[in-house]
Amino acid sequence: MRVQSTDRMMNSMEMPVNIVDTSMKILKKYPLCSRCLGRQYALLGKQLSNLERGEAIKTVLLMEIHNKLMRNSDAYREELKALARSQFKRAQILYENLYGEKISEEKCYICSNLWEKLDIIAEKVINLIENIEFNTFLVGCRIPVEIIEKEDNLRAEFKLEYGESFKNNFNRELGRLIRDKLNKEVDFQKPEITIIVEPFTEKVEIVISPLFIYGRYRKLVRGLPQTRYRKHDKLGRVVYNTSIEEIIGEPLLEAAHGEEFKFHGAGREDIDVRMLGNGRPFIVEIKRPKKRNLDLKKLEEVINEKANGLVEVTGLRYSNRHEVRELKKMAEISKKIYRAIVEFEKAVSDEDIEKILRELNDITVLQRTPFRVLHRRKDKVRRKRVYDIKVRKLGDNVLEIILTCQGGLYIKEFIHGDEGRTNPNIADIINNTVTKIELDVLDIIY
Repeated sequence: MRVQSTDRMMNSMEMPVNIVDTSMKILKKYPLCSRCLGRQYALLGKQLSNLERGEAIKTVLLMEIHNKLMRNSDAYREELKALARSQFKRAQILYENLYGEKISEEKCYICSNLWEKLDIIAEKVINLIENIEFNTFLVGCRIPVEIIEKEDNLRAEFKLEYGESFKNNFNRELGRLIRDKLNKEVDFQKPEITIIVEPFTEKVEIVISPLFIYGRYRKLVRGLPQTRYRKHDKLGRVVYNTSIEEIIGEPLLEAAHGEEFKFHGAGREDIDVRMLGNGRPFIVEIKRPKKRNLDLKKLEEVINEKANGLVEVTGLRYSNRHEVRELKKMAEISKKIYRAIVEFEKAVSDEDIEKILRELNDITVLQRTPFRVLHRRKDKVRRKRVYDIKVRKLGDNVLEIILTCQGGLYIKEFIHGDEGRTNPNIADIINNTVTKIELDVLDIIY
């Protein structure tokens, strides 16, 4: 085993920085406030603020200098002067006592005395958020590049390696003031509001996280679109003057004092299709809500009363962005149960019904994007499952079809064929033309 010599080992290791000596060298060249000095050693010592670190270092320096001045009155006068100009009152008092001269403070080389305005900035923030309901918050800031460069250069010059960033220091100190004054909690992952400050201009931006509310809706009538859709007839009259989105979203927006909302549905039904059973899951995303503590049970009642029999909402509860993503994903893979009342051009025989049951149960359907949605959907072939089909005859040429299938299957096209774009399909199987379809969603299974 090879053994390095002591000299070689010493040369291969950097000697640790002496905090007191290095700090004195820094202050002789650059006046620093106590927070900015303490920040250079932020990783050293526990349960200490940077202010306490800086004050402690300056106090030790003052005692060391005073001790040396007691032996030689002028040898360390410049060191005491450097300490006094760095906003350290005790050094200013000692200097005046020893030399009868007052030393003027100089602005901090790094922060230009920004920390003196911290309470003012905190009050400005509190005034801006006092009318916003929130339980958790996070502080962020934008620090000018020149400030960051000053600190980086100082650390490189004096080989300082235990500091933290100005940004982290400011965010923590301002966050602590807000937390203590408002009795709110800091949340680094999902804050309800984010406070972004430009400390050197005192500009403040409040970012309010959206409020997400989950529920299920039953659509009880035909002719009602899910989302805002202002279609006009030939005389210019509005055909659809409301939507599920507006019926549900507007009362929630008003209650939350938000600025706008977005409706996320777990899929959608056509305008002429009812949504029955347990209803379709949805999430309303309210942007910049001033109120977060809502009486959701009461809001259910308000929505249902205003809906006047068009829509019924149940199960309102708070949600989150993750659940929005899950809702969108599940819409494509969930099972859905439909009831279709289908009228055909010709009479339907018992043999036709047997053929439907035999050939269309538990199959994969190849479905090219339907003609009716080509204007808003990419033209491609989708593979969708039909898990179960039940058929009951209601009249010579009328069938009731109960269909369990994969989400995303276009049911009307599976019934009438869409000029061959959906294969297989019911119309082709029994060689009959579909003249009318009334469709209801009975259930959505996750």
